Amino acid sequence: AYDDDALPIGHGQTISHPSTVARMISLMRAAGSLRHVLEIGTGCGYQAAVLAMCAEQVYTIERVAPLYDLACVNLGQMASVLQKGAAPVHVKYGDGMLGWPDAAPFDGIILAAAGLSVPQVLLEQLSIGGVLVAPVGERVQRLERITRLSTNEWRREVLDAVNFVPLLGGVTQG
Repeated sequence: AYDDDALPIGHGQTISHPSTVARMISLMRAAGSLRHVLEIGTGCGYQAAVLAMCAEQVYTIERVAPLYDLACVNLGQMASVLQKGAAPVHVKYGDGMLGWPDAAPFDGIILAAAGLSVPQVLLEQLSIGGVLVAPVGERVQRLERITRLSTNEWRREVLDAVNFVPLLGGVTQG
């Protein structure tokens, strides 16, 4: 219970180190309060549950059907236990690389998987002043914080070395 490790959750996926989850959320919150947040890669729902304690609305997308089902159960249990103080968490089964345009814009977007780059469609779903935090790279991955400065301008900061599962498009039944 006290180990700071990435743990397998099945289907070739892992839950991030708790310290990495904390670091990513902290980087996202540095720009100010989080009202509307999008998470790409729900997994078992752990990071979405933490985000629910930091934001007013949480949207999260999972592409692996059995993990989507697990996250729905876990987040449903969390909501019934916490009731007060936790934000509503909206869970969607789908391709996270497309984001959630119907719910955009977001004050914060967090990716729980590493791509070679951040999809432009996700950057465009950030509000002005919004922050996206994502692992980027293939063999060597770095955590990046991207802040939207205007309609067509973003500031990118390359930060910590990290190790995440790959960001994949599409959906799978497991």
